[in-house]
Amino acid sequence: MTFLTLARRNAWRKPMRTLLLMFCIAVAFLIYGLTASFLSGTQGSAAANDDVLGVMNKSGRGQTLPIAHLRRIAALDGVAEVAYMSRLRGFSEVERNVVVANAVAVDDFARINGDSLALTSDLLAALKQGRDRVLVGRALADAQGWRAGQRIEITSFNIMQQGGNRNWRFEVGGIFEGKTPSTDTYFMLANYDYVNSLRSRDVDTVDGFVVQPVPGVTASVLASQIDALFANTGTPTRTQSEKQFLEAFLRQFADVELIVSLVVGAAFVTILMIVINTMLFAVRERTFEIGVLKTLGFNNRFIVVLILCETLLIFLVGGAVGIALTKVATQLTGPALGLVLTGPVVIKSLVITVLLGVLTGCLPAALAMRTTVSNAFRTR
Repeated sequence: MTFLTLARRNAWRKPMRTLLLMFCIAVAFLIYGLTASFLSGTQGSAAANDDVLGVMNKSGRGQTLPIAHLRRIAALDGVAEVAYMSRLRGFSEVERNVVVANAVAVDDFARINGDSLALTSDLLAALKQGRDRVLVGRALADAQGWRAGQRIEITSFNIMQQGGNRNWRFEVGGIFEGKTPSTDTYFMLANYDYVNSLRSRDVDTVDGFVVQPVPGVTASVLASQIDALFANTGTPTRTQSEKQFLEAFLRQFADVELIVSLVVGAAFVTILMIVINTMLFAVRERTFEIGVLKTLGFNNRFIVVLILCETLLIFLVGGAVGIALTKVATQLTGPALGLVLTGPVVIKSLVITVLLGVLTGCLPAALAMRTTVSNAFRTR
């Protein structure tokens, strides 16, 4: 008979108690899985690029920059590629249905972000076939029910057309998938020339530039050079990596990582207390059996391993159920939440499961080791 068989039979001696323990552990790992999936997903910063730089107006995200800055940035040593972007933010049909379109110069943008967004040559050719064409990300297309060739209309919050019209009409030229599941695809790509020619104000301006450093050039050093270049102009800049920008953006609302750590930590500490207390009761209930095992010649190491196997089994089953529920939740939630259960999250969950299982079993195992044969037989 193996340790696993003994652990399983001991655990299921009181099925209701074991099921409740597994349920508590599953809930804890569901909380961890959802929060970790957010941080590693499209709305978090874990999947952001630390080498690509974003150049924004130092006065804030709502202020624009002259498109003429492009030439001065491109002339800097250490700049491999540079592209610009103007963000059209609006809604489709109802105001709560927010949609974002990034107006770009297609070829420049594709040289920097084409690989991460999986922009194929066919997609880029389709975008160029009409000035009013757009490429829609898979997450956005699925959420809106859009398909290639469909005519769509976006009511803008921030960019008004000449004559006061806020309704922008586009044709969906294609749908891009993104390189990985954690790639943000909840937006559209539009032709900058089309948007720029129709806008009523801020003509020939952009919301920011995307810069790809030359291999070997430190991104932070290049960022300082770009900001120094425009420090004494009427439009000074703030240059950050994509990862730094997303982290700063999320901190405007809350310190997400701190909140996640506190919530997950509280959940796991509570589970530890519950499981340790329950296992202590379980070991006390089996005091006589432990005495019998010692009388038959089984040493303390055998008893410790048996109890650790039991706690590990409970945690592994509960943790597996929690992660499975997390996977279901990421599939059922809308793409706007950006929940992505990645491989590293699953691996980290497995490591935490094993550590908690061993840690939880230590105190009950120590109690079993201290149990003497004479005291065990007195319980009868």
